[in-house]
Amino acid sequence: MTYVDGFVAAVPTANKDKYLQHAKDAAEVFQDYGALKLVECWGDDVPKGERTDFYRAVDAKEDETIVLSWVVWPDKATRDQGMEKLMSDPRMADESNPMPFDASRLIYGGFDMILEI
Repeated sequence: MTYVDGFVAAVPTANKDKYLQHAKDAAEVFQDYGALKLVECWGDDVPKGERTDFYRAVDAKEDETIVLSWVVWPDKATRDQGMEKLMSDPRMADESNPMPFDASRLIYGGFDMILEI
């Protein structure tokens, strides 16, 4: 069964190009370890809510844009093995591919895909 990792981040709007390059570099590593597809979405029409919203979820600042990303894996076993290898891959180290945003405010999780139309 297909498995998905989802991510939401607040990226400084001025770092859009840096973020895109970071994502492209990371995508290559994800695919090397079995990811089928990677999607990066730059916030365009992200409303602020009265109780909850993406901005509050990642403590976004006024000069930041919400980014929604996901990685599709063939199954959870491939994802688990891939993520373990990915975390120790030198291409993902801060020295070689620094995150152009505050990763401490990144939210993420793994999900079983239950419907795809």
